[in-house]
Amino acid sequence: MALTAAELVKADQDHLIHPLHHPVDNAEPMIYVRGRGAVLTDIGGKEYLDGLSGLWNVNVGHGRAELAEAAAAQMKELAYFSAYVGSSNIPAITLASRLIQLAGDPMHAVFFTSGGAESNESAFKTARFYWKAKGRPDKIKVIARHNAYHGVTLQTMSATGMGAYWKMFEPRVPGFVHIPTCYPYRQQGMKPGETAGQTAARELEEAILREGPDTVAAFIGEPIHGGGGVLYPADDYWPRVREVCTRHDVLLIADEVITGFCRTGRWFALHHWNVKPDILAFAKGVTSGYLPLGGIMITRAIKDAMDAVKPEDRWMHAYTYSGHPTCCAVGLANLDIMERERLWEKAAAMGARLHAGLTAAFGDHPHAGDIRGGRGLLAAVELVADRGTKANFPADRKVAQRVQAEMARRGMITRTRPVAGPHPATGDMIYFSPPLIVSGAEVDRMVAITRDAVKAALGA
Repeated sequence: MALTAAELVKADQDHLIHPLHHPVDNAEPMIYVRGRGAVLTDIGGKEYLDGLSGLWNVNVGHGRAELAEAAAAQMKELAYFSAYVGSSNIPAITLASRLIQLAGDPMHAVFFTSGGAESNESAFKTARFYWKAKGRPDKIKVIARHNAYHGVTLQTMSATGMGAYWKMFEPRVPGFVHIPTCYPYRQQGMKPGETAGQTAARELEEAILREGPDTVAAFIGEPIHGGGGVLYPADDYWPRVREVCTRHDVLLIADEVITGFCRTGRWFALHHWNVKPDILAFAKGVTSGYLPLGGIMITRAIKDAMDAVKPEDRWMHAYTYSGHPTCCAVGLANLDIMERERLWEKAAAMGARLHAGLTAAFGDHPHAGDIRGGRGLLAAVELVADRGTKANFPADRKVAQRVQAEMARRGMITRTRPVAGPHPATGDMIYFSPPLIVSGAEVDRMVAITRDAVKAALGA
């Protein structure tokens, strides 16, 4: 006999440990039972606009039978077999080749994982391996940025630049260094005549020199920050970062876990700045979340180093589900949808509409400090107590949490980030990352719900 809604909630609370678990946030869990397009339905039949594509990943929208059929067809033939060296499968080979074509020069080879944290773990280990293979074993450090999110396994948590993820799990893995990111709205340390991008790139170079270039293996960054604030960099930032990394023999790792697969109006976000990384980490949108899949792409130089070592020095890195045939088959079908429906163009058009709508709704709002967007369907509104001083609301006012609750009441689910402290720390933020198939009317409704939710929470 099927459990009632109340019984399901009780079983959830008793037996299911959730990501970022604490019972204070699980007193009334939402149980979703259906998704179609950009709309979710809960167990009680209420519908919600999905303002975050599940968790930044359901790029082609919910309810795509084509992806279920691709999984079923592959499972009937070969659901799974190890892809450890010496064995392979057709979907993994085909998907790897296709991803290299989409990413373009200089990407040359792919290693598959099950998600974003595994991808960044793989990137860090590969950077260390590369420098050992090149006879420079002291290059082990990774430079990351404040407000970065790269995962919460022990090593990726150490790269993630938000202290709340560290607190109960420290000590962190040694060898990770954090620097300020490019955050034009609150950029600190700018010298006269500098742009925000110049300042942030200079701080990267200063960190490399401070640590010693012979000790730094890689720099990792999200082209546009995701969970740390949807922080858009200045346009001169990434080209300068690439120059700094090249000058000091530091590998550039692009964390495209959120920004990849048409999310920003391009296949990958660094394409906006014509910047070429050494390692590109991906996940989420590669299958639109229908099955777990991620990976890293690497340059020919790194692949050549992997191939040139002695067998006893091989790249001893592996996951059971690397190159999973069914996951790769769904990835291929997902890319088919993206290409057939030209979802990069859809993301660009709807992203422009979303950004324009948020600007119209909040451009003169007394508590809207910064409105970020315009590159695909990735946007944010940062709320402050005072626009002139950029003073943040006190944490005990729980502004982000109250806005999120008001949005849910009005039929929209998305994520917010609570204030991280007084200025120049980040303020209360509202995130937008809907499925790329969202309609214009749905975008407009998201903006209207957000406007009404902020008014209900703040009285303005």
